[in-house]
Amino acid sequence: MDTTNSKLRTQESSYSGAAMKRGRTLRKSFYMILMYILLILLALFMTGPFLWLLSVSLMPGRNVFSTPPAILPTFIDFGNYVQVWKFMDFPNYVYNTVVITVLGVVLNIILACMTGYPLAVFRFRGRNLVFGLLIATMIIPASTAIIVHYLTIQALHLGNSYLGVVLPSAVSVFNIFLMRQTFLNIPVDIRDSGKMDGASEFRIWWQLILPLVKPAIAVIALLEVMGYWNSFIWPIVILDDPELYPLAAALTYLNGQFAYNFGWIAAGTMISVLPIIFVFLFTQKFYMEGLAGAVKG
Repeated sequence: MDTTNSKLRTQESSYSGAAMKRGRTLRKSFYMILMYILLILLALFMTGPFLWLLSVSLMPGRNVFSTPPAILPTFIDFGNYVQVWKFMDFPNYVYNTVVITVLGVVLNIILACMTGYPLAVFRFRGRNLVFGLLIATMIIPASTAIIVHYLTIQALHLGNSYLGVVLPSAVSVFNIFLMRQTFLNIPVDIRDSGKMDGASEFRIWWQLILPLVKPAIAVIALLEVMGYWNSFIWPIVILDDPELYPLAAALTYLNGQFAYNFGWIAAGTMISVLPIIFVFLFTQKFYMEGLAGAVKG
């Protein structure tokens, strides 16, 4: 009798354990489905303006502010893109943007790596003070320095030039901070092994350290590409010749001259942002790795 009762209790406990396990699995699945639904809704909300802009660019001759407002294209037509490409000298503006972006990215990477390395590795008097002063400058709005930058660039006779556009933002405190935190995460043994082999400090930095911080360098490159590609206020201020404008600055003229034709403006904007989207899609892996390495450091 006792054996039968124990068997029944064992079966009941196994049934109840299986029921509890199924309940936990169902709750977990429910929460996961709910999370995915919320994430999809959030993604649609965040990409809504971009999708609307893409839709407007495919509706030539349509008043997008009519009642009811035009949200989805009734038919797909690339007429806006063709007309904008013919009206604006896009190859010239793309060339200007590429030159400015490449100069800015290269200078930011070099200067950030050369500044962040000694702040992370060397032990000298006032190191923490220098780093603290650099971090303190991050609270100053960038717009307050436009006048100082303009006067400095004009004094250096670099006005109306690509270098004049790039130099004021060639050094970023955030990039220095990112590289310092990344260099702090590099084992000291690597630097010591280079010293034992008789390598100079520059050679250790160039051949041993920099290959290990490629993800952080990729983060700087991605952020600066986005920043320089979309910059329009400073190029308009420093450049006198509109033929030297980058894409974002050139599109402001399109907005002023053809404000009534929003399809053209939307098409020009789409042409300017598509390269940034592709760059981010292909480099997001390095972006996440670089940020994770800097946070860990």
